[in-house]
Amino acid sequence: MPANPRILWADDEIDLLRPHILFLESKGYDVTSATNGPDAVEQVRQGHFEVVLLDEQMPGMGGLETLAEIKRIAPDVPVVMVTKSEEEHLMEEALGGQISDYLTKPVNPSQILLTCKRLLERSRLRSEKLSQTYLQSFGEISRALMDPLSPDEWVDLYLKLTRYDMDLEGDENVRQVLADQFREANRTFGRYIEEHYRDWIAADAPDASRPVLSHDVVPRFVLPELARGKPVVFFVIDCMRLDQWLEFEKLLYPLFDLQKAYHYAILPTATPYARNAIFSGLLPRDIARRYPRVWSQGEDDEHSRNRHEEAFLQDLLGRKHRDVRLRYEKLIGTQDGRAFAQAVHELPRHDLSAIVVNFVDILAHSRSDSDVLKEIAPDERAYRALTRTWFEHSWLYQAFQDLARTDCTVIVTTDHGAIRSLHATKVIGDRETSTALRYKYGRNLKCDERHAILVRDPLEFGLPRNNSSTNYIIAKEDYYFVYPTNYHHYLNLYKDTMQHGGASMEEMILPVVTLRPKG
Repeated sequence: MPANPRILWADDEIDLLRPHILFLESKGYDVTSATNGPDAVEQVRQGHFEVVLLDEQMPGMGGLETLAEIKRIAPDVPVVMVTKSEEEHLMEEALGGQISDYLTKPVNPSQILLTCKRLLERSRLRSEKLSQTYLQSFGEISRALMDPLSPDEWVDLYLKLTRYDMDLEGDENVRQVLADQFREANRTFGRYIEEHYRDWIAADAPDASRPVLSHDVVPRFVLPELARGKPVVFFVIDCMRLDQWLEFEKLLYPLFDLQKAYHYAILPTATPYARNAIFSGLLPRDIARRYPRVWSQGEDDEHSRNRHEEAFLQDLLGRKHRDVRLRYEKLIGTQDGRAFAQAVHELPRHDLSAIVVNFVDILAHSRSDSDVLKEIAPDERAYRALTRTWFEHSWLYQAFQDLARTDCTVIVTTDHGAIRSLHATKVIGDRETSTALRYKYGRNLKCDERHAILVRDPLEFGLPRNNSSTNYIIAKEDYYFVYPTNYHHYLNLYKDTMQHGGASMEEMILPVVTLRPKG
């Protein structure tokens, strides 16, 4: 049992239970009390508890309503319902997994103690069992990495590793084994992309050997929903990793029925390439041919190559012979987001609303630039938790809640993910070479080809070629590029920052989720 396990006890007559609380504290428990449902929910939102004791009949927000809110915030916390009678619906709740147990009033201190011990022991055993399950799966995953995998099998493997990363707690030795296997998987994935990506680009349409790529997303997922006749709201959340989405969807399950698919981001996995491909339905080489003036503007910021997403989408709809009422918005700052949330009820007036959300990308860059955020989110687990905390209290979550009350279809995806860059590799290029850390293009670039994909012919990778000497390098695994000049300074400056543009599972394998309101 963990030292000083935390218990939350919510009861409108909590003062009468003071002897019970003192008894539990004498046994080494840290007990927090609440006298009503809203206070209990706020306590769960603010901190972690091993067990929640919840009075069924509280004035105002009752026990079952409070239970639903607690499970929305912390779905894994065990909840014991304390009731005045053994009612059938409580047994149904217990069987359904919403409550872990229920006790009938009056309760005595020993009864409470035994229940808490049993639940805590179950939690410890569950953690140990999960560690054992992963260690048993270790060999299976390692063997899978030795065999040729299809794009769908890579998705399954990445999803399995991600879920273990999200669920494993406590045993740091097991977590280190997982981290090492994750890196080995990314090493193999980089070689896989290097070997197969040209063939994907050469293929006209997705099939068993070629996955859905960025430029397939709108034709494959959005246009069929438009054909159903309901308004479609299409969110592209910039720089959202799969593990971040898995945290978001826990909050969205009560609101929507979710249908999940995946696509692979094109290379480089960066906004000017992947997001423009999503909205145009074209590869970057074809965008450059169709819109030469746009591409020549460069990729410095949101006000260069990505200023034309609405026009790209309009052109795509025209090529597909879809005459729709289109609304497009790009939400960069909090003020943009709050204004959007206040007007979200207007979206169903349009056939298609395309919404770009930049906050997650801003968070990734902010972590790279801020020592405070690095301290708050030192690893993937903490970064994931930080993103979930933002989403839970954000205007975006409020917008989803409002959309769940409308008759529309919501589609959510992202243009690329991000990876925590931990290893540097040297690159040689001239002054005209692009500045990104996970990919570069220029004339006659050179690098260690163990750590990067060297693209000698950009057209084969679906990329524009400015002249015969233009080539690209795309980082694999968790490497980032550093020039030999002042090498150690820049190595330390950029180490352990969240970056994108390269070829890793975190950057390339992305969710596409169709949400249909339950209401």
